[in-house]
Amino acid sequence: MKHLLSLLLCVFFSITATKAQQLENSTLWEISGNGLEKPSYLFGTIHITCDASLDSDIKKALDATTQLVLELDMDDPTMQSKMMGGMYMKDGKTLKDYVSDEEFSAIDSLFTNQAGMSINMMQNIKPFFLTSMLYPKMMDCPMESFELELMKATKEQNEEVYGLETIEDQLQVFETIPYEDQVADLIRMAKDNLAYDKATFAKMFKIYEEENITAMLDMMDDENNKTTAKHQDILLKNRNINWIPRIEEYAKAQPTFFGVGAGHLAGEYGVIKLLRKAGFTVLAVQ
Repeated sequence: MKHLLSLLLCVFFSITATKAQQLENSTLWEISGNGLEKPSYLFGTIHITCDASLDSDIKKALDATTQLVLELDMDDPTMQSKMMGGMYMKDGKTLKDYVSDEEFSAIDSLFTNQAGMSINMMQNIKPFFLTSMLYPKMMDCPMESFELELMKATKEQNEEVYGLETIEDQLQVFETIPYEDQVADLIRMAKDNLAYDKATFAKMFKIYEEENITAMLDMMDDENNKTTAKHQDILLKNRNINWIPRIEEYAKAQPTFFGVGAGHLAGEYGVIKLLRKAGFTVLAVQ
């Protein structure tokens, strides 16, 4: 349950981005130079997918490194309780404060049909978390996770898992993004019974399979998704900038395998270009 909750939070970020200059089609990148004695590796994940098998290049990179750093330290035993505490809207707000009776009824029908539960029992939960509960319903396959596979491989090597940010950092994102915009996406999902979101997931899976990290960015200009279209600085740019000194610190301490959502890689403020601006050599592993 702890890992599922964290994945539902993280998955949102794997499909958020801004337009960018084309980079090579690769989800695995080598980080070297700028004082590093040995290279580290940057892998763009997709947080939930149909097939999270690790290919030979990823396994080689894991063998060549001595610690795993994800967006969150998913090994933290306190993560679940912290996440549960951050799921609820502030100031006594509930879903009914932001929707009409007709919209509330449509959302209730969506959750009853798709999740087998009424929204009445959950209407004080932040709209994003309500949305994330339905992610598995947007897939035509059992859910797998690259993060869980990376953690499994790391544990087999008796190595440690760390995070680039805390669960509090990620939860703050959904305090900064207005509830109204989060609710707008929930209303859209109810009106078309997840049709847009299922199509978006299918497109994302295809693009990810092609390792086209730049094409993943182009998906985010669709105004049908208010949360991502209007708040990309909060979702990506600011977080990426904050990650760079932490990546540098981890990589200079020991060879590190970094796993972050693939939407964070490309773009002018993507992790790849930011690392290059910081003096590192970042090359695609193809």
